[in-house]
Amino acid sequence: MVRKYIQLFLRTSLCLLLASCGTYYTKHIKFHQLFINDKISEADQLLAKDKRAARGKARLLHYLNRGITHHLMQQYEASNQFFEQAYLTYQDFVSHPVDEVLSFLVNPTVTDYRGEDHEILLIHYYKALNYLQLGELSAALVECRRLNIQLNQLSDKYNSANTYRRDAFIHLLMGLIYHANHEYNDAFIAYRNAIEIYQENYKKLFNLKTPLQLKKDLIYAAYKTGFHDQVDYYKQQFQLAYDPSQESEGGDIICLWNNGLGPIKHECNIDFVLIKGAGGIINFVNEELGLVFPFPLGDDSQTKQSLSDLHLLRVAFPKYIERPLLYNKATIQVQGNIYRLEQAEDINAISFQVLHERMIWEFSKSLLRVALKKVAEFQLRKQNEMLGTILGVVNFATEKADTRNWQTIPHSIYYTRIRLLEGQHQLNFQAKTTNIPYIQQNHTFTIHVQHGQTLFYPIHTLDYWVNA
Repeated sequence: MVRKYIQLFLRTSLCLLLASCGTYYTKHIKFHQLFINDKISEADQLLAKDKRAARGKARLLHYLNRGITHHLMQQYEASNQFFEQAYLTYQDFVSHPVDEVLSFLVNPTVTDYRGEDHEILLIHYYKALNYLQLGELSAALVECRRLNIQLNQLSDKYNSANTYRRDAFIHLLMGLIYHANHEYNDAFIAYRNAIEIYQENYKKLFNLKTPLQLKKDLIYAAYKTGFHDQVDYYKQQFQLAYDPSQESEGGDIICLWNNGLGPIKHECNIDFVLIKGAGGIINFVNEELGLVFPFPLGDDSQTKQSLSDLHLLRVAFPKYIERPLLYNKATIQVQGNIYRLEQAEDINAISFQVLHERMIWEFSKSLLRVALKKVAEFQLRKQNEMLGTILGVVNFATEKADTRNWQTIPHSIYYTRIRLLEGQHQLNFQAKTTNIPYIQQNHTFTIHVQHGQTLFYPIHTLDYWVNA
């Protein structure tokens, strides 16, 4: 049995040896360089030429990236086709037993990338945004319903209140879309859910407070629904003098600022000392990080002997590297008034939180993988020193963390609501940084507002802070 395992491991490892070099980011560095330099069309052409990526283990990311590039090129229908393909890829995901075994024998990149929970939610965010740019409000409402299903699945997946299991911004987005369709009762419920999550989860997990505009929108939706007791209740709770009955006539503009870029998943290596414990248990210990993982050896005498002869293991784990925001505040000026965009979602912080929540599982998988490799190497060395050495080299070369993630999403999302009278208006968006050197970006755009209409206007800044 051990010999068959060794033969299988050698064959698969040697085949994957060259392909395993580098992180997901470095393997696609040319695409990312084009993307961050705002050469979106060229970046998309590079993706289009990569036919293997559309069929490979990371095909979900391929479709997601093409959805983003087409969205930025304002090709909204094509963008939604790619995002729908990404969603179907996620829905059709099937765990393959052979791949799962190989993930323990080689590394986790041999399995299909299924996506993080927040990445799947963002598919619907972009699809809804695309439909809104196409003027298809009813289709955007369909994405709201799909979002609601996804949110319920996320909530059912986890039990702890200290985990990312509810998304405030997604509820806020649903409220904005219902509000735009004058479905004020549904908007009220979505806004109320969003505020609850900001207060109970986001403040503690991400240090993100409830946007002032959301509080006003909740009160306005309550007023339009006829919930006058709720209007009084929330005005008192928020200590707001806001009077929804005094809102001027006209239409609304919702500016959504997708700011910066989300984190890159990298890998780090951690050394573990093997210490024998009671009852045939080997403990993997890293005193610096305070990590102790017991490994029961059972009745397998060969495994017991092999692990007993080991003293030190180096294991690769995934970690995120933040791309800090360059612009940390922005305003929109129109008709002498200034509107501040408020942060509604911190995707960067969510990414770190999601990985942190499953690190114990990541540690356990990685330790088991390395332990199995070392056992195979030890057994082969006893039979043939040269082959054992070769296997050791292969083990070292193929010990990789899974560094795949959606790397073209924003770092954070901000928004504001602007009410204007019917007619054509010129708006000036201004993003600033409080860091030194002082940097500023301006963007002027013209929008025609109709009475009773809500227009959604997305703004994208791909810049991030690079330390010299």
